[in-house]
Amino acid sequence: MNTLYISDLDGTLLNSSAELSDHTEKRLIHMLEKGINFTIATARTPATACEILGGVKLSIPAVLMNGVLVYDIEKKSYLKIHRIPPHTVTTIISLLQSMRMTGLLYELKDNNLRTYYESLESEPICQFINERKVRYHKSFNQAVFSDIASENIIYFMFLDVYDKIKPVHDALIEIPEINLVMYPDNYSEDLWYLEVFEKGASKQNGVIFLRNHCGYENIVGFGDNLNDLSMFAACDMRIAVGNAKQEVKEAADDICGTNDNDGVVKWMEQAMETLPVQLRMPCTK
Repeated sequence: MNTLYISDLDGTLLNSSAELSDHTEKRLIHMLEKGINFTIATARTPATACEILGGVKLSIPAVLMNGVLVYDIEKKSYLKIHRIPPHTVTTIISLLQSMRMTGLLYELKDNNLRTYYESLESEPICQFINERKVRYHKSFNQAVFSDIASENIIYFMFLDVYDKIKPVHDALIEIPEINLVMYPDNYSEDLWYLEVFEKGASKQNGVIFLRNHCGYENIVGFGDNLNDLSMFAACDMRIAVGNAKQEVKEAADDICGTNDNDGVVKWMEQAMETLPVQLRMPCTK
């Protein structure tokens, strides 16, 4: 058997400061040098994921933006892109206007990912933008969403309190051409994310793509939040970190240490000691 280990970032591989701890970074680098097959499946974009990983160089493609993208970090190339049909983008924007909801829109054109906002009236969205500008040096563009609706739109993201997010979720879920995921923010007790994308995109399908693309027979997934349940559906073994949501723990085969206690790398280190035959099957495609 050959095994791929795949981990969520926020709340799972990253600590409560949204960083790789020194121990996790060093041990990951060591394990990668020893031949472990490891990558990530996250809601993060390529820019922030690469910034967060720092010295951890992944040769296996990553599942990003909840499965909208499969991205080869090493080659800086997209292996899989899920685009929302233009007529569906228009439908989504019209619904948002009727509900007076604002958020972020992501466009991938000529391999350049751009992020747009219509206004900064929403305090959570304003804080989200400012934090990523400072911490990850990202750029954001102001635009009227209906003016940039095209075949290049891949993602909508909303961030607010549950009572504002849930009605939008319930309205959007009626659109058959999309998939969406709603889950609590790891860094706030009050805020929830709602992310909207093409119906074929999911962490589950991203992991399935990697299995088929690279030929892995066994996949072990690590997660903590509700959007990781999709990833778990494509894994042969599911590991919840100790700080995971109860629903994730109930879906898991095992529970490792918390994200602040380097739970993921410690579990993998033990696996390397007991299951070395499963570790050396790199993705060569």
